[in-house]
Amino acid sequence: MENLTGKVAVVTGSSRGIGKSIALEIAKAGASVVINYVSNEKEAAKTLDEIKEIGGVAIMVKADVSIYDQAKMLINSAIEHFGKVDILINNAGISYIGLFMEMNERQWERIMNVNLNGVINCSHNVLPHMVNRKCGCIVNTSSMWGNVGASCEAIYSASKGAVNLFTKALAKEMAPSNIRINAVAPGVIDTEMNSFLSKEERRELEEEIPIGKFGKGEDIGKTIVFLCSDAAKYITAQIITVDGGMN
Repeated sequence: MENLTGKVAVVTGSSRGIGKSIALEIAKAGASVVINYVSNEKEAAKTLDEIKEIGGVAIMVKADVSIYDQAKMLINSAIEHFGKVDILINNAGISYIGLFMEMNERQWERIMNVNLNGVINCSHNVLPHMVNRKCGCIVNTSSMWGNVGASCEAIYSASKGAVNLFTKALAKEMAPSNIRINAVAPGVIDTEMNSFLSKEERRELEEEIPIGKFGKGEDIGKTIVFLCSDAAKYITAQIITVDGGMN
C-alpha cells in the first residue's frame, strides 16, 4: 500500500460519490484530509465519521470552488488548521445529460464554472504555497468523455477536455518547482449519479465495457493515491484513464 503519512490533502466535492471514495482512500494511506462540500453537510459529516472510524484525521470545510474567494478560503482554512497543503484533488464536478440545443446559458455556465473554473481557482490558490515549499501534487478528476466526447453531454465533455489540457500545460509549467500535476479520467463508476439507470439500461451499459462491469469509487481513489505517492514521482502531465477498457 502506498504511504501518504504526514501529508495533508484537500479533496473538493468529497461529501459523496467518487470524491468520498478518494477522501477515504487517501485517509487509509495516512494523509490528513480536508473534506470539501457545498451544501450536503450531512453527507460530508458521514465521510468525516468514516475517516475517523479507520483512525484517520479530517476536517470539513464548506466552500463553492466555482467562486474564487471561496476556493481561496478553502485552501487558507486547510493551511490554518494543518499548517500546509501537500496534495490538492480537484474532484468537484456536475453533469447534465440532454441535447445541447435544449440547454440554456445558465446551465452551461454552471457546468463550466464548477468543472473547469473550480479546478483553476483551487490550483491558483494552492500553487504559491506549494512553490514556496518546492513540493506538491495536484490531481484533477476528469472523465473518459473529456478524451473522446459524449453525445448528450457536450458541455460536460468540453469542460473535462479543457481540464485535461489545463492539466498537461500547468504540469509542464510547474515541474521545475517539483510540483506534479496529473488527471484521472474515470469511466462508468457505480455511484448515486448512475442510480437513475434501469436494470436493462445498466446491463446494456455493462455490455459496452470490455471488462464487463462498472468501476467502483475505490478504483479511482486508489489510482489517485498512487499518483500522489513517491511511487509516481516521475509521473506528471498525464491523463490516466480508468474505464475498464471502454475507450
